[in-house]
Amino acid sequence: MKTVLLAGAAALTLAACATAPQPEVVASSSMKLATASTLSAASVNLASASGSLVSGSLKLMPMGDGVHLTGEVGGLAPGSTHAIHIHEKGDCSAADASSAGGHFNPTGEPHGKIGTPTHHAGDMNNIVANADGVASVNVHAQGVVLGGGAANDGVGRAVVVHAAADDYASQPSGNAGARVACGVITAG
Repeated sequence: MKTVLLAGAAALTLAACATAPQPEVVASSSMKLATASTLSAASVNLASASGSLVSGSLKLMPMGDGVHLTGEVGGLAPGSTHAIHIHEKGDCSAADASSAGGHFNPTGEPHGKIGTPTHHAGDMNNIVANADGVASVNVHAQGVVLGGGAANDGVGRAVVVHAAADDYASQPSGNAGARVACGVITAG
């Protein structure tokens, strides 16, 4: 009889936990999100990672609801498509750039495509290499600012180019493959 009662109590407890409302992840009062950049520009020098020959140079500037990135990335396969993201840590020291951590995501959103209701602040549109293996970068990171030290400040974080395209659906990173280039966002 005790076994039946214990099993029933355990089942009720598990059912209550499964249907209990899950807490919403939002910025806490200690995690302030800035609405405007304090810097007018930043830059990134991308160096190869994971044994690739990919490198490049990007400029960042505040624009609209985030930060706009422009520049070129070379050493890619001709006609190939690649994910590009802002990552949480400004550390490209690991040979495979894993030291840059996951996608920059100060509000705890699921991974997705920019312009949709849910996506990481570091999510951006894929880039495509031309016939010479050079991608002209012209992408936007929504919800990111430059400078000021807020939770959504991109300065000091890494930009990573991946080996494959972002599918914008797979969690937590879009199934984008190896990290083939990495660079830290610096002021100026």
